[in-house]
Amino acid sequence: MSTYTERLVTAESPNRKRDRRRESKESAGSRRRKHSSYPAWFYMPAGIFYLVLFLIPTGASFYFAFTRWTLFDVEFIGFDNFIAFFNEQAIFGSFINTLIYAFVTSGSKVVLGLLFGVLLTQQIVGRGFLRSVIFFPVLVSTIGVGVTFKALLDPFDGIVNQVLGWMGVAGPGWLTDPNLALLTVAMVDVWKGVGLAVLIYIAGLVAIPQEYYEAARVDGANGWHTFRHITLPLVRPATATVVLLSLIGGLRSFDLIWAMTGGGPGFSSDVIASMIYKQYQAGFFGLSTASNVILFIVVAAVIFPLSAWLNRGEKDS
Repeated sequence: MSTYTERLVTAESPNRKRDRRRESKESAGSRRRKHSSYPAWFYMPAGIFYLVLFLIPTGASFYFAFTRWTLFDVEFIGFDNFIAFFNEQAIFGSFINTLIYAFVTSGSKVVLGLLFGVLLTQQIVGRGFLRSVIFFPVLVSTIGVGVTFKALLDPFDGIVNQVLGWMGVAGPGWLTDPNLALLTVAMVDVWKGVGLAVLIYIAGLVAIPQEYYEAARVDGANGWHTFRHITLPLVRPATATVVLLSLIGGLRSFDLIWAMTGGGPGFSSDVIASMIYKQYQAGFFGLSTASNVILFIVVAAVIFPLSAWLNRGEKDS
């Protein structure tokens, strides 16, 4: 038996020996690269910025949320700030307003973005101009948009109510009616941000192979069936992107609301971010920090499971 094994080893081809030597050298080189510290230097600048600008402030916020603090004194008070958040009707109302605002704006941007995206990928007259018009509000300052629409929607001197008056319609108090203020700001937010959603949908739609549509036409599918069974499933990655970006923006929204209503009338259009600002102005630093932590938890609790579900659905499809 040993003689037979020796013959096999002796009969091994020279090419096979060279291949084995090359493989051993490559494995040794990969081990050296694996133990090399050179690539780690590329991560250090980003890691330092992430640590200084995110991890440390986040950890400090979680600590100060359990304290009553000023610039010169810190007193640990446990969960009192969080209890005050949920017991204070105005603050808790801002939490509800935040959820309403986020879901209204994100849902509207998804629906309108998809409809405009489908329209602006067709062969229509002035398609490039229409794309520019829809995307232009994205480039405008949010504060500028807020100030402009605050003037346009003024219940007495605003152009919108004046035009409605010429048609015999009594214009409502868009920003002074507690039942309308939050939704009015949400619609302005949709007007400003839908252009980005349209851009994302256009990118997703033009990436769909035209062979699918040609095959559907050959099979006699009408426009609705083509949209439902081809466009909607294949544009799902774009939908996921629009949903996540819109929800994050809606949950964190502050500047447009503050520019248009300041959270009023009363507290009817206040969101968590505007209440945080008011609390800082009033000197309730611990309570405002706790509100910041709650906002962070809400955003994470909504976005991470939703992102996982959307990505899982994309993989399953």
